Amino acid sequence: MTPSRRLMGVVGGLGAAATGAAATALTMATRQRRLHRDPYEDEPLGQLPPDRVATLAADDGVPLYVEEVDPADGGAADITLIGVHGIALSVPSWHFQRRDLAALTLPRVRQVYYDHRGHGQSGPVTDETATLEQLAHDLHSVIRAVAPEGPIVLMGHSVGGMTIMALAEQEPELFADRVCGVSLIATAAGEIGTRGLPKRVLSKYSPVSWGVGGIGGIAQWQPEVIEFVRAASGQLTKRAVRRLAFGGEPSPAVVEFLLELLDVTPVRELVKFIGAVDSHDRYAVLAGLKHAHVQVIGGDADLILPFSHCERIADELPDAQLVRVTGSGHVPQLEHPEIVNSYLIDLLQLACDTDAKAGGKVGRVGRRDEALRGLLRRWFP
Repeated sequence: MTPSRRLMGVVGGLGAAATGAAATALTMATRQRRLHRDPYEDEPLGQLPPDRVATLAADDGVPLYVEEVDPADGGAADITLIGVHGIALSVPSWHFQRRDLAALTLPRVRQVYYDHRGHGQSGPVTDETATLEQLAHDLHSVIRAVAPEGPIVLMGHSVGGMTIMALAEQEPELFADRVCGVSLIATAAGEIGTRGLPKRVLSKYSPVSWGVGGIGGIAQWQPEVIEFVRAASGQLTKRAVRRLAFGGEPSPAVVEFLLELLDVTPVRELVKFIGAVDSHDRYAVLAGLKHAHVQVIGGDADLILPFSHCERIADELPDAQLVRVTGSGHVPQLEHPEIVNSYLIDLLQLACDTDAKAGGKVGRVGRRDEALRGLLRRWFP
């Protein structure tokens, strides 16, 4: 039995109150026993088969690639989780969530993951359709096609989180009626470029979009930008990925995996989206998430969208749970999956708890679980 299967077996036995905390403690204990080697060197990263694959038509006919994953024990799902990936990534970037949440039984979760247009196995994007508004329309198309009824939790990383905000702006009734939970991972609601990478780098008029030959004085902006330019102009290197995407000491296997994911989507497609990120300003829209339980997860070593963006979102949503992943960079769902999954389990449980939905708050559950996490850390030093 793999560690993740053992983990979820124990989680199911502990019950709803302990699930997320137990997940963190047990997984960390497993990793500590394997410090002499890369904990993910034998992990089949990106190789987990889905239960179903489909190609759906967006509202303008562009094909969107979708994968579905059913609960591993064959039981009926209690809720649907839809993952919305970040720019330059694709469905496999949710590897650890897809793996662990399939084994969950409290609640049983049906998972849906899809590729944005211009990414992975979905159809192409044009300059006119490379907008967050269009990505939100695409997300709504996916929901209508594969999750037309029942409770939903939306999970968005980086631009995926921005897409969820844009959907809340377009379809507020969906969040009032069906979206029970929202997990915003390493994302921002606006002010892109005021912290982290300069706004000029994220602008569609940036020298990045013209190629290396036009970078001019970019080195004077911020040292990390040099590696970003090299990546965005097609000269993607392991050093660039390691420096910008991760913090601390990431698994070498996971770094290689992310490099492979980034190589899938052509740079010419990615550049089209930079202007959409540049103009993103949806702080006012966050109020539309008030009907859902919201968690905001970020790494305090994120160079692209620093943790202060997560703090600002939490300031606008005082009932949201703010999770700081110490030492993590821009991809905490890959760098520290045991922590991210722990909190995702908490959110899924809360979203399925009708009493909690009526009156409870994610923050209250978070405080309770932090005490339990402290106890479990003494059991699993």
